[in-house]
Amino acid sequence: MKAAIYNGQLDIVVAELDTPECGPRDVLLRTLHAGICGSDVKVYRHGPEGHQILRGSEFGHEVVAEVAEVGSEVTGLRVGERVYPYPLSVKGDPGRAGCFGGFSEFILVPNCQVGEQVFKVSDKISTPVAAMIEPFTVAHRAVRRTRPQAGEKAFVFGAGTIGIGAAVALKSFGVSEVLVADVSDFRLEKAAGLGFHTCNPERQDPAQRAAEVFGEVHSLMGSAPDVDIYVEAAGPDALIGTIQSMAKPGSRIAAVAVHSRPVPVNMLQLTYGEQELIGPGGYRPEDVRDVMKIMESGSFDLGSIITHVYGIDRIVEAIEKAGDTGSALHVAIGYRSI
Repeated sequence: MKAAIYNGQLDIVVAELDTPECGPRDVLLRTLHAGICGSDVKVYRHGPEGHQILRGSEFGHEVVAEVAEVGSEVTGLRVGERVYPYPLSVKGDPGRAGCFGGFSEFILVPNCQVGEQVFKVSDKISTPVAAMIEPFTVAHRAVRRTRPQAGEKAFVFGAGTIGIGAAVALKSFGVSEVLVADVSDFRLEKAAGLGFHTCNPERQDPAQRAAEVFGEVHSLMGSAPDVDIYVEAAGPDALIGTIQSMAKPGSRIAAVAVHSRPVPVNMLQLTYGEQELIGPGGYRPEDVRDVMKIMESGSFDLGSIITHVYGIDRIVEAIEKAGDTGSALHVAIGYRSI
């Protein structure tokens, strides 16, 4: 089988490996679609520090696959069924959540059980959209941790796959209006097409734009946009400070972007501004189930954010394109015609 191997900064090769052998308690999956995560772009450009990707290993973790072979002791699965491999347990090692082999033609799932290592994918979800289950669960978990309530208002920084996923999750929890900010007009057009308000911080002050969309409230801390929930899915180190400076008392801030170094937090604003800074902590099976329901509903044209699909032999080109925020959003590797 062909498999992409991560060797370090600017060093990815496509190698020929033996197809794994399926034991009696195992399942062999054939990869159909694999998304390129922002973390894949970062480790390609800068190295693996701070990410769950190992040098010299297969990598990739945003996957939808079909069952190619079922071990004799495995129940509940049949050849040809589509499944979502759950990164935290697909290899029996949470440390391999970011490098279980999504950019390989085949994936071996040891000791496989439905609902633990893999989840069945509904026929109502297209294969390219199903490959976005993983980043959408990251976003969904971040939003769930903010305890969203019906009628609240939210501001998402970042219009990449996770930012869009957070905006969708906020609406699914009943949030009335969502504003999405990004410096890429290309990505903002995609967000607007899904029904979200938009803001480009290079041309619009985020606080002023939020006040325009949501109105303002007044408190001991001064005037602030009437925003209940913020999601930081963009990544600049200074962004948490920007959000804290504009957040009203009682607002919740979910920091979902991965930072490779410590980021300053204004403790005075956190204390006297009654702000909450929340770490999402990845995802859980309940997030997988909720994201699948959203995708099954067809309430959002999620396929519209898939901008490029490449073959595995062009994975370096695909990763470089995924890092081009001015002309790409969700970029994937496709292994078969869909």
